[in-house]
Amino acid sequence: MTATTGTPANYSSLPTQFARFVKLEHSVFALPFAYAGAFLAGKEIPGAAVMLWITLVMVAARSLAMGLNRVIDHEIDARNPRTAGREIPAGTISLVQAMVFCMVSLTALTLALARLPRLTWYLSPIVIAAFVIYPYTKRFTSICHVFLGATIGLAPIGAWVAVTGELAWQPFLLMGVVTFWIGGFDIIYACLDIDFDTGEGLHSLPAALGVESALWITRIFHLLAVALLVIIGLVSDLGLLYYAGVAIVAGLLAYENAIVSARDMSRVNTAFMTMNGIISVVYIVFLTADLLLA
Repeated sequence: MTATTGTPANYSSLPTQFARFVKLEHSVFALPFAYAGAFLAGKEIPGAAVMLWITLVMVAARSLAMGLNRVIDHEIDARNPRTAGREIPAGTISLVQAMVFCMVSLTALTLALARLPRLTWYLSPIVIAAFVIYPYTKRFTSICHVFLGATIGLAPIGAWVAVTGELAWQPFLLMGVVTFWIGGFDIIYACLDIDFDTGEGLHSLPAALGVESALWITRIFHLLAVALLVIIGLVSDLGLLYYAGVAIVAGLLAYENAIVSARDMSRVNTAFMTMNGIISVVYIVFLTADLLLA
C-alpha cells in the first residue's frame, strides 16, 4: 500500500483518521480569536444563529487549510522522521481521499458563507488563496512563520465582517495579535526540524539564524502580541476584567518562552499545545466576561 493509492483496510476508522488528519484539537488556537472578532464587532455577544454560522465557517475553513497543508507537503512529511507517521505518508489516508476531503471542506465552507453577509463571500478567495500559498512559503522564505500567523489571523477579520457586513480597521489589530502569537510559537516548533530543514533546503528562522536567535525573535513577537492586546482594550474601551485577562495571557506567554531554550527543547510540545490552548481560552473568557459585565 502506498500513500498515494492505498486505502485504509478498516473504513470504520476513517472518521478517527480524519480527525487526526486535521488536528481538530488545534481548533482551540484560532476559534476563540474568531469569536473575539465577532464579540468586539458590536461589543456584545451576537445572536445564536450568527455564532453558529461563524463556527461552521471556521470548522470548514480550518479543515480545508489543514487538508491542503497535508496534501501539498505529503512528500516532505514522508521524508521527515518526525512527520512520517502522518496519515498520508503512513497510508492510513490516501492522497485521493485527502483531496476529496479538501473538496468537501471547500463545499461546506461555501455553503456556510452563503448564510453570512455577502462581503464574506467576496473576501473568501483571499482566505482560500492564503491556505494554498502558506504551505509553499517554507520552500522560499524564512519568515514562513509570519505567513502562517497571518493566515490564521484572517479569522477574526472574517468574524467581524460576518457580524457587521463591513470591513473595518479594528479587527486588523486582532489579526496582528494572532500573527505574532502563532508566528512566535511556530518558530519554537520549527526548532524541532532544524536539522531536517537544513538538509532539505527548507526555510525557517531556526534554520537561518540558529535556535538561540530564533527564540529571541519569538520573545519579541510575543511582546508585540501583548502590546496589541492592550491597544485593543484601549480602542474598544474595555474594562478591568479584560486587562486582567491580558495580564494572565502575558504571564502564560512568558512561561511558554521560559520553558524552552537552545539547550533544552524537551518541553516544546508543552509550550506548543498546552500553553497556547490555555492562552486562547483565557483571552476569550475574560473578554466575554468584560463585555457581559460592562
